[in-house]
Amino acid sequence: MPQTTSPVSLARRATGIGLAFCLAVSSVIAPASAQTRTGGFVRDAETEALIQDYIVPIFKVAGIRSTSVQLYLVANPAFNAFVADGQKIVVNTGAIIDSKVPNELIGVLAHETGHLAGGHQVQLRQQIERAKTLATIGGLLGIGAAVAGAAAGSGDAARAGGGIAAGASEAARRSLLAYQRSEEMAADQSALEYLLKTHQSAKGMITTFTRFADNTLFSQTRINPYLQTHPMPAERIELIQREAKASPYYNTKDSDALKARHNLVRAKLSAFTEETSLVMRRYPPDDVSLPARYARAILAYRTSNSESALSQVAELVKSQPNNPYFWELQGQIMLENGRAGQALPSLRKAVALAPRSGLIKILLGQALVEVGDKKSVDEAVKNLTQGLQIDPDVPIAYRSLARAYALRGDIPMADLATAQGEFSSGDFKAARMHAERAQAALKRGSPGWLRADDILSYNPPKPN
Repeated sequence: MPQTTSPVSLARRATGIGLAFCLAVSSVIAPASAQTRTGGFVRDAETEALIQDYIVPIFKVAGIRSTSVQLYLVANPAFNAFVADGQKIVVNTGAIIDSKVPNELIGVLAHETGHLAGGHQVQLRQQIERAKTLATIGGLLGIGAAVAGAAAGSGDAARAGGGIAAGASEAARRSLLAYQRSEEMAADQSALEYLLKTHQSAKGMITTFTRFADNTLFSQTRINPYLQTHPMPAERIELIQREAKASPYYNTKDSDALKARHNLVRAKLSAFTEETSLVMRRYPPDDVSLPARYARAILAYRTSNSESALSQVAELVKSQPNNPYFWELQGQIMLENGRAGQALPSLRKAVALAPRSGLIKILLGQALVEVGDKKSVDEAVKNLTQGLQIDPDVPIAYRSLARAYALRGDIPMADLATAQGEFSSGDFKAARMHAERAQAALKRGSPGWLRADDILSYNPPKPN
């Protein structure tokens, strides 16, 4: 289920297919939260699995280890994706919802992979520092000339000195923008290469950039192309079209199975992140397709009509009994409505169908904690531990694990789980306090003691 993540702070300079922007988000996860805030990070097993299937083949031909890159999904309606500082790719929900076919989103991800493979973030920072230096030197020279002119009583010389300073700053800015444009062109070329090597079409890239061109057409007569961080859309599309059409895979289409998965995720994200009226326009009652039924079931869930939602999800499960995410949705609705025991069969089925999903294991663990008997608590510890091994950055899972250990009477491990959750949330002071308490009661050198010691030995980076 889409959930907003734990507090995360990622100061990033964005390099991507859309507008560059910086983002820092702090939002709270709730296992039963159906809604996401615009700008919040979203976690969803189904969406993440789909994006992984899109991007892993591209990473492979680009020479990038998929485990070295972090993928973030942001609840934002804008069609955008970008590379953040370090090995991070951020994708807006709007980019997925508005991608009519998988190939459009795959083209976007291939472009962002080009930024990663080219090390553009590191190089961009270097160019920024160089531009700052040039601007500073030019500014000092201009100030010196202005001061000398003023001392000599020459207004023209003083004004000329001011012009030198302004000119240096403008030259540095144009140099940086030109560099960013060259990066975008390089990322386009890399994307075309990756799509060729993975036997995929670049039609999706053309569709995406044509959309951008249509959105900016009204103002192009007033745009100075040398002041754009991205190449002008017409120029960009022309280059992509030329190479895309030369590919033997230009007319290759996405498989029906992949399109079906893509449309389910689009419906899911729309239902969870968009206004009810918009969702109903996208998926009206007379639309009996599976994605439309999925969206309306989620909408019923969001609007607290749990019985209607469960009835609709039961029909979804009947139509696709091997879809783990339908079972997951059914289980979570029951869990949210105080029916944890009834949720267990659905969530166990979801785990069996998607055993590599840490998020679904965590959800099952949460339900087991709510049941609270000894057998359920032991199973909860197992599932929460396994889920966190797969996906360690889910603070609420540590809180559930702490509850499970407390129900067992294992207070040192409960303290350790609490410390790990606080550490994952970025509350290092509270994490140290609980880690100290846990370590004092744990056997020296034991796995738990060592995990507590890792927290106690950590020195958080100082803010810039």
